[in-house]
This record gives sequence, C-alpha cells and structure tokens, in this order.
Amino acid sequence: MSSIFRAVSLAQAATIVVLGAATSTSAFAQSQPRTPATPQMRSEARAVMQACRADYDRLCSDVAPGGGRILACLQSHAGQLTPTCAQTLPRAQALRDSAVSAGVAPK
Repeated sequence: MSSIFRAVSLAQAATIVVLGAATSTSAFAQSQPRTPATPQMRSEARAVMQACRADYDRLCSDVAPGGGRILACLQSHAGQLTPTCAQTLPRAQALRDSAVSAGVAPK
C-alpha cells in the first residue's frame, strides 16, 4: 500500500485525489479559509478513488497530493488506465471543477 493511503483515511484520500484538497496541517490550508466539501462531493470522490486506486498505485504514487496533481497525473496516463478508471475521470474532472467553483478546492 502506498504512503498516501497509509497517511490518510480513504475518505480523505479520495477528497485529495478528486478535489485536490490540502491537508489541514499544510501552510496553504492554514492560510486559506475553505468551504467544506459536501457529503455528496465526498461520496463521489470516494467512488472515483475506488475506481482509480490501482491506477494511482501503479502510475502516480510518487505525485504529491493537493491542487489536483493526482487527477492531472491520472489524466496524463489516459492510455494506460484501467477501463473503470478511464470511464470515471470525466466525472472526476467535473467534480473537481465544481469544487473549485464552490471554494472547496484550490484553483
């Protein structure tokens, strides 16, 4: 299991992957007031995480979470993703865009 999944719960990891949310201990999180993610956003983020976890482990485990970097990494490996993850990425991007618009995730 990669270090990101050991360091945070599945719900937090899913939020990081899709919404790009910084952890509460980061300097950015401490300096930026943030609207909390809605339960629906967290639920959808968890679904994306489940669909893409193996691809993350295989292709993007060295990417630092936050700011949408993991989503961008997965998108950059579009041709190497499992069909389940590849089908989920458009929804993940839409969810991330909504989170940015709502002030839940950084731009």
